[in-house]
Amino acid sequence: MSESKAYLSASSTGTSTLSNLLMQSWLAPALVVLAVAGRLFFFFYSTWHHAQKARRTGCEEPPVYPGQDPFGISILLETLEAAREKLLPQLAERRMAFLSRQHDRYVSTFRMCQAGRQNLFTADPKNIQAILATQFKDFGLGDTRRNVADPVVGHGIFTTDGESWSRSRSLLRPQFTRDQMSNLHREERHVHNALRAIPMLSDGWSSAVDMQAIFFRLTLDSATEFLFGESCDSQIAAMQKEAGQASDDTFLYGFDRCMWYLAERLRFERLYWVINNHEFRKCISIVHAFVDKYVHSALMQAQQQEDKLQDTEKVSSQYIFLKALTSTTRDPIRLRDESLNVLLAGRDTTASLLSWSILLLARHPDIFARLRNDILEQFGTYDQPRDMDFASLKSCQYLQHFLKETLRIYPIVPFNRRCAANDTTLPCGGGKDGTSPIYVRKGRTVMYSTYVLHRRKDIWGEDAEIFNPDRWVGRNVTWEYIPFNRGPRTCIGQQFALMRASYVLVRLLQRFDRIEDVNSEREIRFGVSLTSCPADPVTVRLHQAETEV
Repeated sequence: MSESKAYLSASSTGTSTLSNLLMQSWLAPALVVLAVAGRLFFFFYSTWHHAQKARRTGCEEPPVYPGQDPFGISILLETLEAAREKLLPQLAERRMAFLSRQHDRYVSTFRMCQAGRQNLFTADPKNIQAILATQFKDFGLGDTRRNVADPVVGHGIFTTDGESWSRSRSLLRPQFTRDQMSNLHREERHVHNALRAIPMLSDGWSSAVDMQAIFFRLTLDSATEFLFGESCDSQIAAMQKEAGQASDDTFLYGFDRCMWYLAERLRFERLYWVINNHEFRKCISIVHAFVDKYVHSALMQAQQQEDKLQDTEKVSSQYIFLKALTSTTRDPIRLRDESLNVLLAGRDTTASLLSWSILLLARHPDIFARLRNDILEQFGTYDQPRDMDFASLKSCQYLQHFLKETLRIYPIVPFNRRCAANDTTLPCGGGKDGTSPIYVRKGRTVMYSTYVLHRRKDIWGEDAEIFNPDRWVGRNVTWEYIPFNRGPRTCIGQQFALMRASYVLVRLLQRFDRIEDVNSEREIRFGVSLTSCPADPVTVRLHQAETEV
């Protein structure tokens, strides 16, 4: 009897196990089917819901860039290829020209999928005005930009929105007062070192020299002194190296490579995390160690000032960004992040502007001669300079026209982007004639091209691609010209950058009376990371002016 019960029990157990196995075998696929069905339902419902909202607001779809695969891999590969060829800004122009021919009208706004993300792309001043000003609260930097940049620059003015961004901007504002910008004696030391770095020959000409490398060291030296109260003097270090010695300027290399990696991560959109190799992490460590050295020193000084009262004579009245920042936070990571955000802007933008300026002067000797005559007339010679301050540099009309035209045709930030913070619209670009508003879902990225906007022939004329500073005589511009952005996030250091570039050009053209482009037949290409500079070395020869007696 007991054996019979045991048999029945075992049989029941086996049946139960088999039943469980059968249940599991169909339950898992059923759950998968339900999940897929739920996802599809949500997708179709969301599409219908947004289509209804778009219809109610009178929105229509913009043109779609054709030939795309469902995941936008072809667009990504096309973008990466243009970046490798150093012709990325022209790719945006080619895309718009293709769509314009296809639709038999000028297409300034279109939609495309890149690396799995549907993006809008525009070079329409009305749309850009909406993004940056009139609908400012509808658009922010978005998570992609923060995630891409976080490993290098963390949380600062270029990666945050809302209250965090407002706090960062308030911290930076004292740095760009007129008194601070008029303090040119510190700049003169770095300009002097830059001029010493130009090797001169006995015939009065320099040997072939890459001015871009000199400018990037100059602006780094100037920026570190301005931000940290102490210059890293990279120009002096470069001059002291023996000929043929391998570069030990690790920060310059690390910083430049970090900027390249950040730009590459941005192109991969939501797949940004793929770009995270050993070299990237090593360069991050180099950059962080460089800034941490200054942060540690600033924190030590702040602590010493708390521990004992110092004589007023020992306290410098000179504004130092990092020193001022320690009065609001002692968090070393926050101090590093804010410093790196400002260092990025202070070094790369001005150096890029100067590099483009010298390249253009070398290719336009008539403009060089005219600009030099104006500079000598207003500011005197190199050995006997006069009247150089913020006001006089700004009032040198042809110099300012020259810089404006340089920034028009070679903007330092050729592309930018914003992300919709909520469901919203853009004023134009939709429908057959491109005049209808466009519906923009929350989370959708809108990219805009300063490069394309600044070269639109319907705005600037048929000579839009010709470098001509005289086009600025009597010209007033609004949203068709945005080299420093516009709206609430207008570059806070705009006037500071223009003043520094103006001063360097004045001293350079006082010192040299002729310039030759060593590679005058070479096509101009674009080195685009987070900013844009000439992709190839700006190699020139300069002739030293005779000393005035």
